[in-house]
Amino acid sequence: MPATFLSARPNLARVEHMQARPDAAIRLSPLVEPETLRLALIGGYAPRRCGIATFTTDIAESLQAFRPGLGLDVYVIDDPAQSMQYAKASGVICANDPASYRAAAAQINKSGIDAVWIQHEFGIFGGESGEMICDFAKQIAAPLVFTFHTVLAEPSAVQRRIMLNLIARATRIMVMSKHSRDILSRVYGAPSTVIDVIEHGAPDRPFGRQATFKQRFGLEGRMVLMTFGLLGPGKGLEHAIEALPGIVRDHPDVIYRIVGATHPNLLAKDGEAYREGLMALAERLGVDPHVQWDNRFLDLPDLLDQLEACDIYLTPYPSLQQSTSGTLSYAVALGKAVVSTPYVHARELLTDGNGVLIAPGSPAAVTESVNRLLDQRCELAALQQRAYERGRSTIWSRFADASAVMLSRTVTPGPVIRTPLRAPDLGAMFAMSDGTGMLQHAIGVVPHRAHGYCVDDNARALMVTTRASRHDPSVARARLVYASFVQDAWNPDTRRFRNFMSFSRQWLETEGSEDSNGRALWSLGWTIRTCQEQGIRTWAEGMYDCAASDMMALGSPRAKAFTMLAAAENLAGRPGHGVSLEIIEAGAERLISLLSKATRDWHWFEPVLAYDNPRLCQAMIEAGRILGRRSLVEKGLETLSWLSERQLSANGNFRPVGSESFGREYDQWPFDQQPLEAWAAIDAASAAYRATRNPAWSEYAQTAWRWFLGDNDRGAIIADLDTGRCWDGLTPRGVNRNSGAESILSFQLAYHSMSTFASPTSRRDTGA
Repeated sequence: MPATFLSARPNLARVEHMQARPDAAIRLSPLVEPETLRLALIGGYAPRRCGIATFTTDIAESLQAFRPGLGLDVYVIDDPAQSMQYAKASGVICANDPASYRAAAAQINKSGIDAVWIQHEFGIFGGESGEMICDFAKQIAAPLVFTFHTVLAEPSAVQRRIMLNLIARATRIMVMSKHSRDILSRVYGAPSTVIDVIEHGAPDRPFGRQATFKQRFGLEGRMVLMTFGLLGPGKGLEHAIEALPGIVRDHPDVIYRIVGATHPNLLAKDGEAYREGLMALAERLGVDPHVQWDNRFLDLPDLLDQLEACDIYLTPYPSLQQSTSGTLSYAVALGKAVVSTPYVHARELLTDGNGVLIAPGSPAAVTESVNRLLDQRCELAALQQRAYERGRSTIWSRFADASAVMLSRTVTPGPVIRTPLRAPDLGAMFAMSDGTGMLQHAIGVVPHRAHGYCVDDNARALMVTTRASRHDPSVARARLVYASFVQDAWNPDTRRFRNFMSFSRQWLETEGSEDSNGRALWSLGWTIRTCQEQGIRTWAEGMYDCAASDMMALGSPRAKAFTMLAAAENLAGRPGHGVSLEIIEAGAERLISLLSKATRDWHWFEPVLAYDNPRLCQAMIEAGRILGRRSLVEKGLETLSWLSERQLSANGNFRPVGSESFGREYDQWPFDQQPLEAWAAIDAASAAYRATRNPAWSEYAQTAWRWFLGDNDRGAIIADLDTGRCWDGLTPRGVNRNSGAESILSFQLAYHSMSTFASPTSRRDTGA
């Protein structure tokens, strides 16, 4: 298997020829035209009859009509109680089936989609208030765009949690009203910089064709009032019917057309009770001859034809919180005079004299407004003209243009550094260090003293300084500080290294985790092999000999791997070291036993992928090399091939296992991505390259190195060669703008691993 591992490749879409001096670091900021993108669109879809399905279908059709170069895959959220066939779907997600969401996320990730656009409404996804969408969003690697169709100012606890979760994952958010934008910022803390307000799209038809369409529908000589859409109590149609007696008294030629089927959810629950109640009300008021019912869910062309026959459109909705109404958008775009209650969408669309706003729950207000327009036909015609002109800004071509701009902002990568391989500056490491050691964490770039120190980071810092210039006094001083920290971490009473120390130099435990003990021993073995200062090397040998035999009792797989790597380093400096050989033999047997439970689909040591995964493979390769057992090398290469395939995106970028998936059995989520994983991948690829001389491993290491420099799922620069600073990870929104010890040291050590590749060509090309 390893001999044919050739799938690792650079992201060719972003590779640029260097135009500057060959030793210069340059930043490239490629612009992404929307026509070059591939989009996954997720929501309900026709033939389902609901507002979200209609809107998602309209998005797809408008993009295909006005942005034909944009690739589009539609994934449909299907209601299992009323499952349908979707001829144009790339995938169908069963709304209440977690496995269906996982399968769709995997398909989307493998497809190399540039962005995923999700239409969100609480009622269309599975779980309480549609909470299944949260885990689905976490599994998507591409940038996420959410259209929030309902933005509640007073959500339930579950609804708030869902919204906060989705907002945290969103690269961009689309809403269709300024009011929704303001609630997102005020109630949910959504950054205003990621919110786009794009008005609901609408059809583009000629103005003023009422007479033609009235004749088609047998309405000649009538003044036509109309409401359309799925019927339900939220429409407030009883108030319009109650207004009819006063309207008909003054204008007996009026007919009120109520077009649309009863909402499917209401129909399933109560049948036609709501419609029948409205019909009874019209009969009781004596206006039933003036009400015309069309109890159908109409296809869009037929619906628009009927809307063209309308003079005045009514939306007497009782709730004032409705932020979007497709029916209102359609009516305005077709130049209809609108009489409406001041719900959110109506307040924004009908301002500046583009419609008539009335008090909610007031049939008298409906009567007065309609009669005034019918009495003053010039005012009615002027209002229709103003509405039509206002509607030009919402037609689907404009919607497609605005959507394309939003998508371009969503996926445009940041600058990608192109530079030959060179050592990062040590300034960031020194800035995080004091006379005690290297502090763990930072707030931004400022060391965070409250979290103190740990042996993990100081062991890594020691490793960096043993590879840095022996003639730099700053490096020599720092090396002694880090060595002193590791030395003081050893607890002779427990025969273990302690890990956490407070800023006041108080140890916070009697012994650290198994993994921290393994890393501490690894730093000692590394120092024995690499340090050119005899005094430090002699100290490391003594510390290693003191601790090594006790470390054999460590049981966790990664602790075993770290101790095996420690032993391999020590043997390189002190061949034939007996305890080190025992550590490697015992560790190899332990890892082999774990691998015996692997399957073809999950060819791994554990049922989970956690942090530092490549270390297990690296330890196996090193064990096989030292013990002369080719079978161990092969196992290490096989598992590393399996893991490496999973850590490549569809377009060839490095995509490390995200920390959100740690501990999830047989699962892998893409975020948050950590610098530690890129370093581990490079180290393991280096071991694989030395074992096989297969150039694919060199290329894979280069791919992981470029992750630091911008070739990643967000096109974000993770590290800076000039300062040696490295950010703490890659999130769905971009970089985590803290720069802690682990990240800085991972970047430094990744460089040293890259520098071990023997070929001058591979050294030269690592940044290209």
